[in-house]
Amino acid sequence: MFRITNPKLKAATFSICGALFLAIIKLVIALLSGSMAVMASAIDSLLDILMSGVNFMAIRHAEQPPDQSHPFGHGKFETLATLFQAFIITATGGWIIYESVVRLGSDNRIENIDQGIGVLAFSAVVSWFIARNLSRVAKQTDSSALEADSLHFRMDIYSNLGLMAGLVLVRWFDIHWLDSALSILVASYILHEALQLIKRGLTDILDHELPIEIQQQVHQLISTHEGPLAGYHGLRTRRAGSLKIMDFHLEVCKDMTVAEAHELTESLEKKIESEIPGSNVIIHIEPCVIDDCPGRENCIIDKGRIPTRFHGVEK
Repeated sequence: MFRITNPKLKAATFSICGALFLAIIKLVIALLSGSMAVMASAIDSLLDILMSGVNFMAIRHAEQPPDQSHPFGHGKFETLATLFQAFIITATGGWIIYESVVRLGSDNRIENIDQGIGVLAFSAVVSWFIARNLSRVAKQTDSSALEADSLHFRMDIYSNLGLMAGLVLVRWFDIHWLDSALSILVASYILHEALQLIKRGLTDILDHELPIEIQQQVHQLISTHEGPLAGYHGLRTRRAGSLKIMDFHLEVCKDMTVAEAHELTESLEKKIESEIPGSNVIIHIEPCVIDDCPGRENCIIDKGRIPTRFHGVEK
């Protein structure tokens, strides 16, 4: 029997199954009731299937090890999946707004409102479980694609609860235009969140530096590393999916042997990669250029000599 062991792939598979289940029951109730709110939620669940499927394929590619054509790995498949989701969500929000505006001008009556209320309440509960699982795995693996998927299911929770409240008001006060009006509000929220996803995806595509918190952590790891380090400069960072790529120049004693310098940098690389999950570190060695060098035997280089500025950011 085929078993999925990768936690990111397991989470993506779980979201696909959950979205498929919700889409089927929502479509049935939407067709029976004629509710635009339930139909909008059903279309949203159908898109969840598509996007979770895209996530599954993207993560499978992203998890492949580096090769000759992709020496930095395939992590940006996840970023592309995030952008794809964002554009699909944008198109969906626009369609819901258009259809709801058209229905506002017509006299559409909703039948079987109780069924619509029930399926939206049930959908909110299921979406909460799916979003919780995706968010947990996204944090553990630092996956932008799963984070985007989790965000979409969290959006489903709020939209389903809002639409459910609207149907309750329609049932109590017989205000049928409220169904379309609430759909427009939900779609507007969906468009807002989609723009945030696009911004996040473009940040990775354009190789924006890692958050300052991670840069500070790198600085701390270097400054506390055991060994004769004279300083470092030129720290560069970027993200490729779950992979955090960083490189910098490390200044060491000019009288060090190649073997000693290699051992020092290798231990520092392993230290950073163990403390910052998903990091890929490249260190360039440079000789110490202190003008009044006292010689290796009398050198007093210590951790206090590590620079306190890099990338123009005060630490």
